[in-house]
Amino acid sequence: MVDHTAGAILQRDKETYAIVPRTPVGLVNVDDLERIVKVVRKYGIPVVKITSGQRFALVGMKKEDLPSIWKDLGMDMGKAVELCLHYVQACPGTAVCKFGVQDSLGLGMDIERFFYGMDLPAKVKIGVSGCPFCCGESFVRDIGVLGKKTGWTFAVGGSSARRPRVADVLRDDLSKEDVIDLTRRTLEFYREKAKKRERMARFVDRIGIENLKEALL
Repeated sequence: MVDHTAGAILQRDKETYAIVPRTPVGLVNVDDLERIVKVVRKYGIPVVKITSGQRFALVGMKKEDLPSIWKDLGMDMGKAVELCLHYVQACPGTAVCKFGVQDSLGLGMDIERFFYGMDLPAKVKIGVSGCPFCCGESFVRDIGVLGKKTGWTFAVGGSSARRPRVADVLRDDLSKEDVIDLTRRTLEFYREKAKKRERMARFVDRIGIENLKEALL
């Protein structure tokens, strides 16, 4: 039986919960939006918040309503507390943006499809930007990818938390396939060597960026 409180976040009042439906790279369709609106109205959900990770947080639900809410939503659960890849955020890239030079949405979808739910020492967030304006916040994510005319730049170890850290660049001028492969090797090495709940930024600080490059490149 599915545990509908798994991934739900207990709020400050110790009575209500928040959930995050899965919206890969921030994309939603009309059906998703209509179901979200119906659920919010039906259950009187008081807060709907678009998060920094390009997801909808539905806040203020009773525990007993969670199974019905998930059934009515018909959407996958977004990872909110688990030790795994939580999300991939991406800017519009070449899909619509006049500044885009690489397909950030396409690459972001591929990364999420390959690595979503992968068991890891701590939560991981990935940012994909389709041009050097870096609207996908690539340099403050655990793994960041940045599009340039010559290919993708791959960076690791960013953080926007209490101890901010700008990610270190590992490689430039990569193909999409190169990015997928380097993401896999980075996550596998991190899974093997990091301490439990050690975020990527602190892991890179501890082992040193040169040692990480030697292990991965």
